[in-house]
Amino acid sequence: MNAVSEVFAMLAAAIHLIVWPLESFLYGHPRVRFLLTGSTADAPEVRLWRFNVGFYNLFLALGLVAGLVLLHTGHATAGRAVITYISAFMIAGGVTLFASEPKLWRGALGQAVPPVIVLLAAAF
Repeated sequence: MNAVSEVFAMLAAAIHLIVWPLESFLYGHPRVRFLLTGSTADAPEVRLWRFNVGFYNLFLALGLVAGLVLLHTGHATAGRAVITYISAFMIAGGVTLFASEPKLWRGALGQAVPPVIVLLAAAF
């Protein structure tokens, strides 16, 4: 992996780390709901779902961090494999988000574009 792919892996991890508490713990605030969904309408019936999805974001971010650590501690092949898999997972999640709710295109781009750059940069 080159420097560009590593920087964008860190950016993707940071985005997912930021979104984790927003979805898991702060979704009850109207400003957070607007940031994530474009609406301030509350949907308490999805609280458990949001909590769980937030933790998916945490685990994805930690996966990229683990891949970067592996990459720089003598386990380059394993690190590249983890980073590639997590990046592909994030891209698939962004595509799925956009396909299921096109009005959330900003969130889909935020989720998918940095890992797309990770994979493209790593390929060259």
